[in-house]
Amino acid sequence: MQRDAPPARQGFSAGAPRLGIAGGGQLARMTAQAAQQLGVDVVILERVSESPAASAAAEVLIGDWSSLEYLQALASRVDVVTFENEFVDAKLVEALGASGAQVWPSAHTMGVVQDKLRAKTTLAREGIPVPAFRAVASPQDLLDAAEEWAWPLVLKRRRDGYDGRGNATVRGAADVEGAWARLGGAPVYVEAFCPFTTELATIVTRSPDGATVVYPVVETVQRDHICHTVTAPASVPAAIAARAAELAKRAVSAVAGTGSIGVEMFLLADGALLINELAPRVHNSGHYTIEACDSSQFENHVRAVLRWPLGSPAMCAPAAAMVNLLGAGDGPGRPAGLDRALAVAGAHVHVYGKRTSTRGRKMGHVTALGPTPEAALATVRAAARHIRFGGDDGTHA
Repeated sequence: MQRDAPPARQGFSAGAPRLGIAGGGQLARMTAQAAQQLGVDVVILERVSESPAASAAAEVLIGDWSSLEYLQALASRVDVVTFENEFVDAKLVEALGASGAQVWPSAHTMGVVQDKLRAKTTLAREGIPVPAFRAVASPQDLLDAAEEWAWPLVLKRRRDGYDGRGNATVRGAADVEGAWARLGGAPVYVEAFCPFTTELATIVTRSPDGATVVYPVVETVQRDHICHTVTAPASVPAAIAARAAELAKRAVSAVAGTGSIGVEMFLLADGALLINELAPRVHNSGHYTIEACDSSQFENHVRAVLRWPLGSPAMCAPAAAMVNLLGAGDGPGRPAGLDRALAVAGAHVHVYGKRTSTRGRKMGHVTALGPTPEAALATVRAAARHIRFGGDDGTHA
């Protein structure tokens, strides 16, 4: 049901479209910045007032985005509601849509992707290659899986896992009890270990009517299960990149995704590709698109959920690279060494505005363009090594 647009409120431009974002972290911040460029007013719903996205929003609602009451308050102020993360329960999304709100991604998409076992089952049913997987309900089920697939195995929580949280690599029978004790209190499933040679990713942006654009396939390098660097385009044969892009497009269609969606893949030694995970939101592997593409993943997300024509995902330089800036320890969110990083020619520094740093927390990123991925990577590393958030140990480069 289409709801009449609410009356203009203080802080809004008269007649401007209004976009609500549940969540106020860095992904919401960069989405709101892209929305501003298009003349879209943004309302953020976050539990605290001083969130990274607050400075880019026309209005901030303080409340819990896992509460239907606050989600409905957000919807009453905007034309469309979208999400910064995949953790807003699908039942709440369904109830929000039933009340007349325009919500993207849909409750169906959120429900599928929130449950990684359901997501893998959905993809496999559509003939999309994924690692071997099965549901498990006891430590014995892990031992049975090892009989079929051999060690190691990867035990995963079905819900609420990210950046390696909620995963445990089980290297042998002696590890089973410990892994189960760590993760088995929640619904879990198991995957065969994937001996990949390269981790690939792409962003697919899809409109409610099915119009789709696919960004260049990139190579990602993880450190401690957190994305460390991204290089675009990936240094793989063109035929593999084309196949990866097509698989990603099929995967997003299989879950009826809307907006910008991150797709992570494994490339095996024999050239086979497997879909690892889907994230129904703008994604860390696509941050480089702000400088490197005609339309960033954030701009195209706004376009998609507002039912506007999608922009080109083509790169405007031969290559690009990104490195994440992580907290080195506890301390203030203001970076040390920013002046030295800004002196590096060609480096684009993004600081997320988080008030405090903790070890491993995503505090910003650096992007650079270049004639080759290697040249762009050298630039981002040169800038990133100057920046520190909280503490003096560790490096970004």
